[in-house]
Amino acid sequence: MSHQTAPDLTIEGLVHDLNNIFETIQEAADLLAKDPKQARLAAALRRSAGRGSRILNSYLEHSQELLDFELILDSAIEFARDFLQAVKGPQIEFARQIEPGLRLRGNPAGWERVLVNLFLNAAQAMESDGTVEVSAGRSASGIAIRVSDNGPGISPKILPNIFDPHFSTRAKRSGLGLHIVQTIVRQNTGSVIASNGPSGRGAIFDIELPNA
Repeated sequence: MSHQTAPDLTIEGLVHDLNNIFETIQEAADLLAKDPKQARLAAALRRSAGRGSRILNSYLEHSQELLDFELILDSAIEFARDFLQAVKGPQIEFARQIEPGLRLRGNPAGWERVLVNLFLNAAQAMESDGTVEVSAGRSASGIAIRVSDNGPGISPKILPNIFDPHFSTRAKRSGLGLHIVQTIVRQNTGSVIASNGPSGRGAIFDIELPNA
């Protein structure tokens, strides 16, 4: 007798059920938006539910599209701001220097996850409000992306383990954020390296990708 996985227990079934949850959140946000005082919160809920749905659906997508990097960056910054406001985190200013027309190959939700995790990692390390800088452009070997901050930097003691799964210096953190970054970058045949600024302060994450 052959044993087959029931459809509702597959990743497709999980995506279906969780999308129903995100749809409920979207509907709740629509109701909340009727109160002008809650308009900003409603908009943030819509964006968060939309992002959750995009991430879920990305598990069913296998296409390798050419993606506008600036559009992905805009979405990642918007979510990071929503999240930090919701958890009363530090106020982060975002600076960017992006080569016009830059495109990445891959899944848009995946690249959004890469940027969001780097942004939130920087914010969690900040001692107070700070700045995150994003630069991206074509390099001799392909595409170079750098995300840096003006925080305290990464301790040399933990630098070799920074991408290990479940490695975290903070309690109640999953320690998966940077591991997810490395996994997605490698899935797109790229590499990511962590370092500190010249003075030892400020974390730097350099992503190298082949030409799209």
